[in-house]
Amino acid sequence: MAQKYNDIIFEVKEKIGIIKLNRPKSLNAFGGTLVMDIIAALRELNEHPDTVFTVLTGEGRFFSSGADIKGVAGSNEEQYKNDAEKKVAFMSRFSYAIELLRSIIDHKKVVILALNGPGVGGGAAWFQGVADIVLAAEGAWLQVPFNALGLVPENGSAINLAQSMGVHRANDFLMFGRKCTVEELEQWGLVNRIFPKENFQESVVKFLEEQLEVNDGKSMMETKRLQNAPRRAERMMAVFDAMEALAERFVEGAPAQRFKDKVALLSSKSKDRSKL
Repeated sequence: MAQKYNDIIFEVKEKIGIIKLNRPKSLNAFGGTLVMDIIAALRELNEHPDTVFTVLTGEGRFFSSGADIKGVAGSNEEQYKNDAEKKVAFMSRFSYAIELLRSIIDHKKVVILALNGPGVGGGAAWFQGVADIVLAAEGAWLQVPFNALGLVPENGSAINLAQSMGVHRANDFLMFGRKCTVEELEQWGLVNRIFPKENFQESVVKFLEEQLEVNDGKSMMETKRLQNAPRRAERMMAVFDAMEALAERFVEGAPAQRFKDKVALLSSKSKDRSKL
């Protein structure tokens, strides 16, 4: 199948649609056209006549490292007339999140998050709470440094993760930036199953094919619809509330210096590695 996307690998294997984040050199950070590619692919699979499962996974050793730190670091350099204009500008900048999360929340197919490796920031929080099933490779881990960067849990993740793992565990994960292994998250109820790291994605496809041999695809999709329909309004409001709170943090200037410090640290580590 000819590729129509820049930053994802899109594939359909009979009743399984696969969206693979494909920016491995940047650890699948949300730069380039990655987010728009995901939105477009979700829309395409939502209307696909044959698929039952939509798999979201990553190419390379990471699932996703989240936001492009270098790109965000310079986002406060523009000048605004007042705080109201500044807030509206940032809310507009984050508006893609509404369609990304809506595309997952309203997706008719069963959404399988297949964590092939670590997830950081948005890569650890955006999809985990709204996916229908979470599968993971041994040794993968998740970490969200939102509060360390002066941010807030993005895209409704505060509520969605609390519903999956419990409020106290979600607070530990989100507030304190606790690094959690997928083995630990399986015990907490966020991860459904863990597969060996070697040939992980092939194992995911085989597992889903086995489910299709036993279970009726339309019935699984209807089960998803019945379970998620009453939660839709709450989930969408959580996305908007998080975007609004995030914009206020940028209005206050809280993340600016923290992002600059993070970029300086990353640059220093890069220089140190180049000397070796």
